[in-house]
Amino acid sequence: MNLIIFDVDGTLVHAAGKKDSKAFAQSYEETFGRPFPTIDWSQYDHVTDTVIFDSVIGQHFGRKPGAQETLRFQSCYQDKLRRNRQDAPGHFSAVPGAREAILQLEQRGWTVGVGTGGWKAPALIKLDHVEIKIKDELFSGGDGKANREAILEEVISAAALANGSPPRRVVYIGDALWDVATTRNLQVDFVGVRHRGDTHFLREAGAQAIIQNYTDFGLFLQAIEQARPPL
Repeated sequence: MNLIIFDVDGTLVHAAGKKDSKAFAQSYEETFGRPFPTIDWSQYDHVTDTVIFDSVIGQHFGRKPGAQETLRFQSCYQDKLRRNRQDAPGHFSAVPGAREAILQLEQRGWTVGVGTGGWKAPALIKLDHVEIKIKDELFSGGDGKANREAILEEVISAAALANGSPPRRVVYIGDALWDVATTRNLQVDFVGVRHRGDTHFLREAGAQAIIQNYTDFGLFLQAIEQARPPL
């Protein structure tokens, strides 16, 4: 069994004008009445929703968030994601060719999963909007995760359990510097995606196989074959 794991934001879906990141910040400000410090996620120790939320609560209140206030924030955030997609559906799109590429990979026998730093429920809202479906047992989010390595490891373990043996090969598809760092740490093969075309951004960080989108499936397959852990 060969396993391919996709990130979500910037890898499978794109929100114009960073609208999803802004929704996270706006939801925090509406829920807690404090200014959200930054949506430059690289400023946080680890890029998972859990770590980011815990970090900002700690900064403002000097403690960890309680379960109920976490749920209250998540509810506000998810409502905002849904409402934004209802109000301006065209602002939220799949990275070109993403849905078709997943279907073709599955037809070729690949096991396909998702490993995202975002909480699972918001990630599902984003994917549902662009009609991308992933098996629930192979979908890992940042819920309760202190780092992105734990997210990928959860998908790999779930795939091994479902298959009865570990994957022969694991490839992760991501768009950000933290995806490069995570796959380097785990020594997992990596394909970078930069739908804006700024592929040098990941190459300079050590990624060896990079595409702009999935419209040329043959080129994507070639990138998968060439993928190695980042340098």
